[in-house]
Amino acid sequence: MNKLPCILLVDDDKTTNYLNQQLLNRLGVAEHLLVALDGKGALIQLENHCAVSAATCPSLVLLDVNMPGMNGIQFLEAYQQLPLAQQQATVIVMLTTSLHPRDVERVKQFPVAGFVSKPLTEGKVKEILHTHFQQELPAA
Repeated sequence: MNKLPCILLVDDDKTTNYLNQQLLNRLGVAEHLLVALDGKGALIQLENHCAVSAATCPSLVLLDVNMPGMNGIQFLEAYQQLPLAQQQATVIVMLTTSLHPRDVERVKQFPVAGFVSKPLTEGKVKEILHTHFQQELPAA
């Protein structure tokens, strides 16, 4: 498996981010892992890492819906203002505990590849890689 160049984790829960980083590092799926605690921080990460080099521009964003400050839906609204080429190069998957039908309907208006319920597991990472990147986890 080729590692993804970069994954951006967007969640206000530091423990969730830590556990997700540990899982993704253990699975060896990305060259770089970035973390943001809200949508605004995620936009800053995209601005910093996509302008400098395509190698550190996230190919996958795991985005929480409910966060203080700029939430996931507000992030998606702002994300649509980014250059189209950048949007097309990034897969956004909602990683959330909120699968409320209202949230699902709102998110469907945006370029989101799908929903995954928390917690992130090896099986869910395997499914994301297979579905969106046509890749498999490296053999253990």
